[in-house]
Amino acid sequence: MEFSSRYYEGVGRRKVATARVRLYPGKGIIVVNDRPIEDYFPRKRDLLHLLEPLKATGTMAKFDISVKVKGGGISGQAGAIRHGIARALVKADPNLRRILRKGGFLTRDPRVKERKKPGLKRARKAPQYCKR
Repeated sequence: MEFSSRYYEGVGRRKVATARVRLYPGKGIIVVNDRPIEDYFPRKRDLLHLLEPLKATGTMAKFDISVKVKGGGISGQAGAIRHGIARALVKADPNLRRILRKGGFLTRDPRVKERKKPGLKRARKAPQYCKR
């Protein structure tokens, strides 16, 4: 796939995943890590989740999108791409900022896995307590 040299870039993050998103003027083709988006995200839920900023702003067919994503799992990567698309859209058209902010697309989701504590099995799960 051939992209032009002019693009808008946005970096999105979610959990451990980081996505570098580039928006090129085009017809709406989306490529993730050099693979078509349908191949990379087989679950429909993840696909719909990451396309929300484009649907909210009505820019679905205005941009070709190239994404490099790494780290985390599938849903974390989808969330990172969603965040990156929203940031890139603001760079492409600052007038979209209000719509994206209202939809919550520009806010980075701060939830990450909590660390394991000593004496516990996981972050909060304690070993079974026996009084006698």
